Amino acid sequence: MTSLLFPDQLFEDAGRYADAYFERFRKAVESIDRSSIAAAGMLLAEKSRQRAMIYSCGNGGSAAISNHLVCDCMKGVRTNSWLKPRVNSLSATVELITAIANDIGTDEIFSHQLTSLASEGDVLIAISSSGASPNIIKALQTAREMKMSTIAMTGFSGGEAARIADISLHVDMENYGVVEDVHQSLMHILAQYLRHSHLVDTSALGSLKF
Repeated sequence: MTSLLFPDQLFEDAGRYADAYFERFRKAVESIDRSSIAAAGMLLAEKSRQRAMIYSCGNGGSAAISNHLVCDCMKGVRTNSWLKPRVNSLSATVELITAIANDIGTDEIFSHQLTSLASEGDVLIAISSSGASPNIIKALQTAREMKMSTIAMTGFSGGEAARIADISLHVDMENYGVVEDVHQSLMHILAQYLRHSHLVDTSALGSLKF
């Protein structure tokens, strides 16, 4: 696909910028391979039923998405559903992250946690707009070595993260805000699909709130 650089011009006001932004958001959403989204949903559903752990990680805005996934899976998914996902964000442990970064190295802040917490058969969701963050790539490599399943959410060119992950959810867009917005949408889609596919009572689908 052709990379969609944004913004590529100056705008008179925020309203016109918003119109262009939302148009780029639409194109970014269209760029994601739907079969990859389906594969990610199937993997997370299968692993959740098996009671495997799902780990997530990201830097900056991607860390917020990583942390938000825990909330939506462990609280939202369980609403009128029998599924109880086990989710842990490696980006939420600020005390441990800073200790690892200071004493071992920033590239190890996620992989070091995985080697203590994760097991074969678990899942790692790594979120990186560039797909090139060294600590994200190291986490994916470590997960592979531990025989975990991996999902990468990326943007821009996708970087190494998109190439080495089992499932690549790549957003073809060159704007951090747009990429992060789409990643947030993917997080909500995957979490809500987990709940939707494991509802206890489907008779009230239209009235249920996530």
